[in-house]
Amino acid sequence: LDLETTGLSVERDAIVQMAAVRALGGALVAGEELDTFVDPGRPIPPSATRIHHVTDADVAGAPDAYNASRSLHHFSRGAVLVAHNAPFDLGLLKRHEAGAGIVWDHPVLDTVLLSSIAFGATDDHSLDALCARLEIEIAPEARHSALGDARATAEALLKLLGLLEARGITTYGALKAESDSHARRLFSKREMAEV
Repeated sequence: LDLETTGLSVERDAIVQMAAVRALGGALVAGEELDTFVDPGRPIPPSATRIHHVTDADVAGAPDAYNASRSLHHFSRGAVLVAHNAPFDLGLLKRHEAGAGIVWDHPVLDTVLLSSIAFGATDDHSLDALCARLEIEIAPEARHSALGDARATAEALLKLLGLLEARGITTYGALKAESDSHARRLFSKREMAEV
């Protein structure tokens, strides 16, 4: 899944677009996708529009975050959620749980952490760098659109799973344990760099 937003703060910013695609059995499932603009209830800053190209006109009349979240939650039932920098996306979705009457209690994987496992903690793990490393092409007009980034994330996931399976990481539990270990190491390195 991927969200486009009014900015980079989980606490202060709002969702303007959300998308998700479904992958099953090592492939994207054709036609199984959700893509919607979301009315953030406030003007979209020009600095955000320059990145994702979503305008106030695009979101006029779109569902609010509660209704859009319910649709995404329904689409995602029974699934493992995968996002690039998942804490950001899930943090924004969790802010709307009570108002939407839902709970985001899905298992979650983060392709930033999977990239760290596959390529080492010191490499660049941005979505652009990961896609370049895995030879996934994102059309320029699709980059920074929720659907384009959701598709790229799903394609990266599928390739990363193959690489990690070759290392003996073959179950969700093993993948989650390794991801959690890398999250602790990455966080510790950031903390140490700030000291």
